[in-house]
Amino acid sequence: MPEMPDLEVIAEVLGRKVVGRRIASAKVLRPLVVRSLPDGAEPCALLAGRDVREVSRRGKFLLLDLGDGLWLAVNPMLAGSLRHGSHPLKRLTRDYLSLVLSDGTEIAYHDTEGLGKVYVTRSLDLVPGYTDLGPEPLAPELTAEAFLARLKGFRGEIKGVLTRGALVAGIGNAYADEILFDAGVYPFRRVSQLSREERLRIFRSIQDVLSGAVAELRELIGEETDALHRGTMRVHLHKGEPCPRCGQAISEIAARGRITDFCRACQPGSLFG
Repeated sequence: MPEMPDLEVIAEVLGRKVVGRRIASAKVLRPLVVRSLPDGAEPCALLAGRDVREVSRRGKFLLLDLGDGLWLAVNPMLAGSLRHGSHPLKRLTRDYLSLVLSDGTEIAYHDTEGLGKVYVTRSLDLVPGYTDLGPEPLAPELTAEAFLARLKGFRGEIKGVLTRGALVAGIGNAYADEILFDAGVYPFRRVSQLSREERLRIFRSIQDVLSGAVAELRELIGEETDALHRGTMRVHLHKGEPCPRCGQAISEIAARGRITDFCRACQPGSLFG
């Protein structure tokens, strides 16, 4: 699943390729994931003739500003991506939307799982989940004290809180594992059990892990827009391998519909305490 670092870099790359281009034509190839908000407007009619003013990211959304208040908001979910290349692109079975641009290139939304969504809207507030997003994790206004103040309003296990997006935007399963390993915090600890120092360590790790991942992914992604590069992962998906900090085997727990990888020595804790 693409997370904040992946989408941050992809937005930069896509922006270099498509900003200033006009959408010459639009075609919905498979209607399942393409929505216009509010309902009733025909997406292709809204898109055709629009200029791409800016490409940005908010949480796990890719946003194309099409001017005059119109947005194309992409929530790739598990496996969605935006393919870009010379028109016509080779058509793939799971392509859902095609945008032909004025420079002879094409953008296609591709999703092998069909779980993502593409929204055409004049109000991002209508996009499901958008208004629930917390501040961006690397935003200057998210200071340590601001983070601590926000965290007071959350209950439950710290990994679940990090991945919901309401505390801070854009963190998913993979980077939550990396952040909590970096902070030395057991992923199933309840927020109410965390000391001030542990909370501050989590904040610093959010900053360090995500900023480091963005810098690394800029090198790995290059000019691609549709490839997922995880970069350096120290514990996530490393079940059974030596912990890079202490050498003990990385543990993995499957719960809440996801896997969690961590080091029991560096992140001590119990599901029952």
